[in-house]
Amino acid sequence: MLMIYNNPAILGAMPEEERDGLMGEVDAIIEELTRSGEWVGGAALAEASQAHTVRVRSGIPATTDGPFAEAKEQLAGYLIVDCESAERAIEIAARWPDAKYWAMEVRPIVDTVDTVV
Repeated sequence: MLMIYNNPAILGAMPEEERDGLMGEVDAIIEELTRSGEWVGGAALAEASQAHTVRVRSGIPATTDGPFAEAKEQLAGYLIVDCESAERAIEIAARWPDAKYWAMEVRPIVDTVDTVV
């Protein structure tokens, strides 16, 4: 899983042409990964202001508004790729436009939970 981090305030302040350029880079990478068979999926996340953090302490759930971490850089989305090595995943993350400004985190998925319907 490649997790995308960015700063919504800086992203929002970018000129529209620059933001459009970033999205064009994203589209090109997704198209390439789709053709190579490495693309599994991904999604953008809603703004951190719409997040809720849930903690259970002593059996009592507490919910607070906002993301877990108080930081300017927030988890903005993710993509899942199926590639042959960690090095390839890092190569893809390094090409993702957000890595130029903020960060990308690469982490293997070790287990999945099947949806029961």
